[in-house]
Amino acid sequence: MTTYKTPKINGVSFVASRDSISVEHVKPLVNINANYAAIMPFGFFRDVNSPTIIYNTKRQWFGESKQGAKQYIEVLHAQGVKVMMKPHIWIGRGNFTGHVTMTSEEKWQQFEASYSRFILDFAELAEQTNAELLCIGTELEKFIEHRPEYWHELINKIKKVYKGKLTYAANWDEFKRTPFWSELDYIGVDAYFPVSDAQTPTVEECLEGWKAHKAVISEVSDKFDKPILFTEFGYRSVDYSGKEPWKSDRNMNSVNMKAQVNTTKALFDTFWQEDWFAGGFIWKWFRNHEKSGGENNTQFTPQNKPVEAIIKETY
Repeated sequence: MTTYKTPKINGVSFVASRDSISVEHVKPLVNINANYAAIMPFGFFRDVNSPTIIYNTKRQWFGESKQGAKQYIEVLHAQGVKVMMKPHIWIGRGNFTGHVTMTSEEKWQQFEASYSRFILDFAELAEQTNAELLCIGTELEKFIEHRPEYWHELINKIKKVYKGKLTYAANWDEFKRTPFWSELDYIGVDAYFPVSDAQTPTVEECLEGWKAHKAVISEVSDKFDKPILFTEFGYRSVDYSGKEPWKSDRNMNSVNMKAQVNTTKALFDTFWQEDWFAGGFIWKWFRNHEKSGGENNTQFTPQNKPVEAIIKETY
């Protein structure tokens, strides 16, 4: 087992907004000792019948555009916060990106050409702004499964324009099958692993729930001799937060701060001391700290909630 003695990536997933950011928007994340932020510009396509990614348009929010991503990175860097460029795609009708497949060879080629343009454009921006890390995709399992050759070629193209570190954000149930880890610097995992079925899971229950997952994660790190990076992690402040942590279901609306605190603490206790673990990005952090999260909020953000103290202490 290789050990990686580098400072942990103590990151937040910094949500794109309609406005630019300034020092005051970065201070709250510096206050919780975060040393990294994921910047997430967006592209979208309507459905599998028109798989051309639309991005960097006037209709999008500023933070989702190239200009916005650049402005965010410059302000973060000025405050000593490092950056992971993490472009996302969104599909109409709320379809999960991991399930997307094309109906013909022609459609696949159209999608590939479009995805290459999208990622290479942001790879160039990442190089230009000296972003420390680039995530080449997020939760695209079927795309990778059906078109592995395309991905190997894409990684080669990315390396020609971007000289920093590379990862890919595999879903928690996907990372074991991702075929190109040996070509990247970090094994990226969106860590929404189920850890407890309890309404208010205890730290102990979650630690127990992590054991089997941790063994597999550690094994994959060993197999490829690469550190693990949680490209996303976090829990909602709701009942049953550890049961299906990926759910953003609006019907789950019973506020439970203790559940969020305990699940988060167990994740930190399980991974943050491991040499093969590089760190991660909490999901998710909003620009306007004062108005984000709070005691009635049931969503993922840790802002203005008890869990913020746990993150600060670990980071």
